[in-house]
Amino acid sequence: MTRAAVAAMIDHTLLKPEATRDDVRALVAEAQELGVYAICVSPSMLPVTADGLAVATVAGFPSGKHHSLVKAAEARLAVESGANEVDMVIDIGAAKANDFNAVLADVLTVYEAIKSRALLKVIIESAALTDEQIVGACEAAVQAGAAFVKTSTGFHPAGGASAHAVALMAKTVAGRAKVKASGGIRTAESALEMIAAGADRLGLSNSRAVLDGI
Repeated sequence: MTRAAVAAMIDHTLLKPEATRDDVRALVAEAQELGVYAICVSPSMLPVTADGLAVATVAGFPSGKHHSLVKAAEARLAVESGANEVDMVIDIGAAKANDFNAVLADVLTVYEAIKSRALLKVIIESAALTDEQIVGACEAAVQAGAAFVKTSTGFHPAGGASAHAVALMAKTVAGRAKVKASGGIRTAESALEMIAAGADRLGLSNSRAVLDGI
């Protein structure tokens, strides 16, 4: 793949708790220079002026242990503040307990809050789940209206994205949704591996280093 093609798949991400508004402005400038698809910032950083870029944010981040109505309110406020996309974290414990009806209800509550006004991506924290739980979480997310299923927050001690998880997620959603690989993707080789496994979007905090390796 060309550098430009990979850049067009990137959510250039800054979700560090210590990030400042100056850091976000620098992120936007770098994103515009690199030609990426979107920026992804914490909801408290919205609204953001980011000409030529989609603006993504997060809800229930990073633990997923927020009440579904809180996630929904966070997502709705983010969209009202200019976000085009919302990456929500599921209740990972529900997935670990194989309670996929609870996962579906969680995602559906957020989806209903934003519906067609913004694209919903659902973070399942794949490294913390078994293959069967990955499949169950993805099925629940798609049934609830998710446009994307996403591997990881990048904050969980179990780890980030893997090519195995991406391939399994892509096989599970089978074109009904797309796949975002995120968490621990720091080299061009790992980015290309995720794309080959079926990723449609990449969440990267060090996009320049990855693109320089293409």
